[in-house]
Amino acid sequence: MMKWIPLALILALTACSSTPQTRYYQLPVAASNTVVSSQAFSRPVWVEAVSVPDYLAGNGVVYQSNDVQYVIAANNRWASPLDQQLMQTLVGNLSSELPGAIVSSAPLGQQHDTLNVTITGFHGRYDGKAVVSGVWILQREGRLVKRAFTLALPQSEDGYDSLVRTLSLGWQQISIQIANAINQQR
Repeated sequence: MMKWIPLALILALTACSSTPQTRYYQLPVAASNTVVSSQAFSRPVWVEAVSVPDYLAGNGVVYQSNDVQYVIAANNRWASPLDQQLMQTLVGNLSSELPGAIVSSAPLGQQHDTLNVTITGFHGRYDGKAVVSGVWILQREGRLVKRAFTLALPQSEDGYDSLVRTLSLGWQQISIQIANAINQQR
């Protein structure tokens, strides 16, 4: 009987321990009240690509822990690939910001504007800010417009939920900047 007591104790302790719960995050498409212009657009906008660097291309949400170190979360993951989420929300945000424009992630006909975005930062930072940075290039009738962007937005509270919401807000602000530039090119 005594030899079963240690085994029962080990089983009881093992049952009490638990593995961390994995959480999955999806960027929300924010509804915007901003209207860039009510004019009808004659050329569709093709969002050809939104690319992310390797450190952001994995499943884990990224956090910069100091000036040179990045941590990729093991239990806080993107629900779908980040580049796909950024593409989908950009198309949704631009469609909202450019009433009358056809914005798509697929080419539409022979005549269209082409937008490519390269993300260099989309992560939390040790100072409580969410970083959204990169560059976008708009091609229209042989002309190129290239703009870099960098935002460092303060999180309203700690945690990954707040980080993802703040990153989404930053991405929406970049979408508004892109929509304004598209509007100026028309």
